[in-house]
Amino acid sequence: MTEFPHLTTAGGILTLVRDGYASSRAEISRLTGLAPSTVTLRVDELLTHGYLTESGEGRSRGGRRPRTLTVADAQRYVAGVDLGARHATIVLCDTAGEPLARTRIATDITRAPEAVLRDMHEQILAMAAEFPDRELAGIGISLPGPVGSDGRVVSPSRMPGWNGIDAASILRGIAGVPVIAENDANAMAWGEYVVGGRRSPYMIVVKAGSSIGVGIIANGRLHRGARGLAGDVSHTAVADGPKTLCSCGRFGCLDAVAGGRAIVAALAEDGLPVDDVSDVAAYARDAHPLAARLLREAGLRTGAVIATLVGFFNPDRVVIGGALSSAEAFVAGVRSSVYDLCLPMSTSGLELIESTAGWEASARGAAVLMLADLLDPAAIDRRIREERGEVETR
Repeated sequence: MTEFPHLTTAGGILTLVRDGYASSRAEISRLTGLAPSTVTLRVDELLTHGYLTESGEGRSRGGRRPRTLTVADAQRYVAGVDLGARHATIVLCDTAGEPLARTRIATDITRAPEAVLRDMHEQILAMAAEFPDRELAGIGISLPGPVGSDGRVVSPSRMPGWNGIDAASILRGIAGVPVIAENDANAMAWGEYVVGGRRSPYMIVVKAGSSIGVGIIANGRLHRGARGLAGDVSHTAVADGPKTLCSCGRFGCLDAVAGGRAIVAALAEDGLPVDDVSDVAAYARDAHPLAARLLREAGLRTGAVIATLVGFFNPDRVVIGGALSSAEAFVAGVRSSVYDLCLPMSTSGLELIESTAGWEASARGAAVLMLADLLDPAAIDRRIREERGEVETR
């Protein structure tokens, strides 16, 4: 049984090479079930049109060593932007998805959306000045709020003035290139999946920062749900938690009792000078008892919600990212709840780890999602037909 019987066109083969599943003609044949002669025709087409390059010699499994296929560097780049409440991370990637440059800058998301997005575009161009021979092909932007299937921001709690905004459309008008918008937890999940070598096809990624969200990888695909809002656990009621008023108007939501903003507020109320979540993690590293206690309680409450997801979804990996992932007390609390509240059969073989992609996970994920959109198999096949001079008729 072949693993990718649906990726048999030239565009599908490019996807297999781009995503790291295949690097030789023989591997493509094995994964797709195509005859070697057909694979050769498709690969030669991709080589001719500049989508793939072939060089060196791969590992032999008997017989002649195969030539290694890689995605051609078309002197283009994509940008990934992770927009936070007070900071933004920007990553520039080549057409193979490898980072060219990255930076983190201060921003203020309470400003008008167009002003914020224009600043992001100017920063992208400033970074790209180091690569004058490359052309911007597209931008992926990660937003700290729910993004519906129509690309519009839906009832964000930290983004006044952004409700109903189509950020991708606005940024597309500013930059003049294709743009996609994604929720930050989803973008982080895809970033973790890609950086991890796409080895965990069933994965839950927790973005724990000022707010708490979840991104879900199901069967190697980003699971967005019916309307694009899957993984929005921030307003899940926490059993036995304090009846703290949430931004949604209800009491005891996960965000209100375990999110970074809640911990910042509790520390400030105790008289500690604290501005954001990074300060909380710094206090914990200095063994401040209140910070450590609040972080562990937040981790336990977050872990209780994640435990329900683990029992329902049965992932092979849970990844904790975001600013709170650097706090040992928070991670220990999550781990304690998950292993205490889940049945052994749900946690058998489960990896519960901290982020491997680090602070650039969401930006990297947004960039690679944009790249996947640009290199969609159907779009590649259409371009090849156009370059051959074939005109589609309806």
